[in-house]
Amino acid sequence: MRTATLDINGAEYLVNVFYENRRDCSVSIGKSVNIRIPLSLTREEQFKKLIEMKNWALKKILENPEKHRTKSQKNYQNGDLLKVNNDEYQLSIEFKDRASSSARIMEKDIHLTISSNLSKEIQQKHISTLLSRCIAQKKYSWITRKVHEINQKHFNKEIKNIFLKNTKSIWGSCSGDKNINLSTRLLFAPEEIIDYVIIHELAHLIEHNHSENFWKIVENIMPDYQEKRNWLKENNNKCEF
Repeated sequence: MRTATLDINGAEYLVNVFYENRRDCSVSIGKSVNIRIPLSLTREEQFKKLIEMKNWALKKILENPEKHRTKSQKNYQNGDLLKVNNDEYQLSIEFKDRASSSARIMEKDIHLTISSNLSKEIQQKHISTLLSRCIAQKKYSWITRKVHEINQKHFNKEIKNIFLKNTKSIWGSCSGDKNINLSTRLLFAPEEIIDYVIIHELAHLIEHNHSENFWKIVENIMPDYQEKRNWLKENNNKCEF
């Protein structure tokens, strides 16, 4: 991966460039601009595609700067309500003189104990990470059951493990060891969007790239998958802990 920056009207966007074994180029805009380019292209072709993708991102950001504005970190306070899709949780946050931070979830209440020896920024990062872990714990059985149901219905392939991870730049992945990894950020999305990402990752058990055959597999199962992809691109910044 290579990184660069894109300065737009005084706002600086991080640009991540991934060179991968894939057939098509792609670009998405979230907290950063993520560009994916096939390794099979010549260096000249890769450079040309990189310029095209950066110009596309520039145009999209200028068309709707509010939508793509780089977001500051969420600032959680004691008593806040956390809404994750159709669920709502009350936050109880206390700060103590201790080396580490911790959290526990009880029904619809999440109790967080945060180290008072940290800066305000790091405290909020601890809260964000702990909330992601708590919701993952709460939803793990549900998401695991959903993955197995979709797999059994459409793929019937071996799955080793299913993980919910606090990933920021990707919605999911399928490892060579047949592990399905899903981002906890997905839990903010409607169920049909979650279904799409699960189908996408399970399809990699058959095709390990984003070839034409891969997208045919996805389309045969979910003909309107492109709408789901568009939703993820348009709502990326709304799915955050």
